[in-house]
Amino acid sequence: MLLVDAWDSFTHNLVHALIAAGAEVDVVRCDEIDAASVAGSGADGVVLGPGPGGPLDAGCFVPAVPLLVEARIPTLGVCLGQQAIGLALGGRVVRHAPVHGSATAVHHHGEGLFAGLPAAVPMTRYHSLVVDTLPSCLRPTAWSDDGALMGLAHATAPVHAVQFHPESVLSGAPGQQLLRNFTRLVGARTRRAA
Repeated sequence: MLLVDAWDSFTHNLVHALIAAGAEVDVVRCDEIDAASVAGSGADGVVLGPGPGGPLDAGCFVPAVPLLVEARIPTLGVCLGQQAIGLALGGRVVRHAPVHGSATAVHHHGEGLFAGLPAAVPMTRYHSLVVDTLPSCLRPTAWSDDGALMGLAHATAPVHAVQFHPESVLSGAPGQQLLRNFTRLVGARTRRAA
């Protein structure tokens, strides 16, 4: 799996959580690789990680998304990664009241990344931007009590994203389960391709 890092100070936490979820992880900085190289990396799955700033500040993130969708590479956007996926595919990213280090209830329908999780699960949020409007190719998969979009998925490609941080210690076992669900998605795709 390839994790594209957007200069986040806690990338190592996400790497360790993905490894604990069963993934082998290579890390590259978003300013050290171009979009075509992300999509053509040969990785079984791609994670567009969190980081400071907005999605247009994250190097290859936004231009890589359409290529990942077209190639049908399982992709997980985390925080800034969700914003990049939303923006790249025609959504709108807007300012939101800053939420930093708060575990708040995330609601979902128990499908995809959220399979096996309680209907309202506390997840850790660190953000001041959110995806506000979705294009028709994306569907909402999770939301918060304050109405912020907390998860999305592509309608036809294995592309998923969450606004929160599943790797955070405050997200606990449910965050780890969500990452296991993603690694299973990557593994299922790899087995079908073989």
